[in-house]
Amino acid sequence: MTSLRARITLVTVLVAVVTVVVTALISLQLVRLSTTDGARVQLAAQAELLAKLPRISSAAELSERASVALGGTEVALVSASGSVDGEAASYVTDAILTKLTSGHAVSTTAKGPGGAAIVEARPTRAGTAIVLVRPVTSIESALRQSTIRILLSLAIGFAVAILGGTLLARVLSKPLTATATAASRLARGERGVSLPTAGTAEVAAVSDALAALDAALTSSEGRQREFLLSISHELRTPITAVRGYAEALADGLIPPDQLVNVGATLVAETERLDRFVADLLELARLEADDFTISHGPANVAAVLTEAADAWRGRATTLGVTLVVSAIPATIETDARRLRQVIDGLVENALRVSPVGSTIELHAVVGVGNTRIEVRDGGPGLATEDLAVAFDRGVLRAHYRDIRPVGTGLGLSIAARLVARLGGTIVAGNATGGGAVFTVTLPE
Repeated sequence: MTSLRARITLVTVLVAVVTVVVTALISLQLVRLSTTDGARVQLAAQAELLAKLPRISSAAELSERASVALGGTEVALVSASGSVDGEAASYVTDAILTKLTSGHAVSTTAKGPGGAAIVEARPTRAGTAIVLVRPVTSIESALRQSTIRILLSLAIGFAVAILGGTLLARVLSKPLTATATAASRLARGERGVSLPTAGTAEVAAVSDALAALDAALTSSEGRQREFLLSISHELRTPITAVRGYAEALADGLIPPDQLVNVGATLVAETERLDRFVADLLELARLEADDFTISHGPANVAAVLTEAADAWRGRATTLGVTLVVSAIPATIETDARRLRQVIDGLVENALRVSPVGSTIELHAVVGVGNTRIEVRDGGPGLATEDLAVAFDRGVLRAHYRDIRPVGTGLGLSIAARLVARLGGTIVAGNATGGGAVFTVTLPE
């Protein structure tokens, strides 16, 4: 495949060739006309001058005088009787002679033994006539010199055009080559690739489009990575619930009369696992880069009870009590995503709550909204951490050397989900100690 640089160079050479040929044809024709006209004007001026001189008695005298001013000019003298004498006599036709004898000047081109020639003839006051002839061959010798100079100039111009075309091709193709290289790097998965800013408007437009694509890919892949991290984190919740009940069953902590309820909880948690796997499949098909939201009627008390049942096995193993206090109330939200929020908050609470403490799940129906609180029995949060509690990894970085911490994703996922549900979430400290996270959702 021919490169752009080669094509630009080839086009430049072709344009230069056409330009040189056309210019040469026009210039040579113009030089020929100009040289001929110049010779005619010069010859006419000499004829006028000679016609004004005192009487010239012979063609030899006329030739001597004319040769002094115009080398290579042939002359003839027409007598008063109409006879023609001199080397240029063969060019004096009957038509020229008729005009001269009638007292008219002649400016024409005639043919003689030496070929075509410029003829300038003027009558004198003595009744004679002066005839000056310049053969075209003598003009062409001067024309050849001018032609050589013109052709030399055009050759130099042609060489400069080729050099300029080559340099132009290099300048124009350089940013395109750099842009193509950057596009290849983007295709290989690199992001934040530096793109050329110099070049033509078209190259700049391509660079801007690639920069926009780079930004879009970076954003999309970032969201997908965040989604994958969130899914991976959320998968741990039902797994933890299943593991907690499995450990409780293995240790004989589940009374026989609760086995049916425990079995139902385990089934519900495996169904949640299946739904999270479905989220992963959506990501794999590139149909989502965040959790989908499906609004519908949701019983807040039922969601809190379901979450408490799922986490109770783990809480029992850790020696922590889960308490739910909520009046049954139905709001318009996504119950599955609300459950994810509660799971994240309960997991966070279990991590910091000591043995013998209580975690409270509380819901209050207000005017136009429902407020859900998750209170733990842990040490609480520093005042300066309340504003950044939902920034990913901040609390983990602050407390990892002080108390047990998780991946740093749970609270940030909860905050994102609450925002997508149209609500708000804030962090605070309970009056009796421990942290409290309050989720407010519209009805």
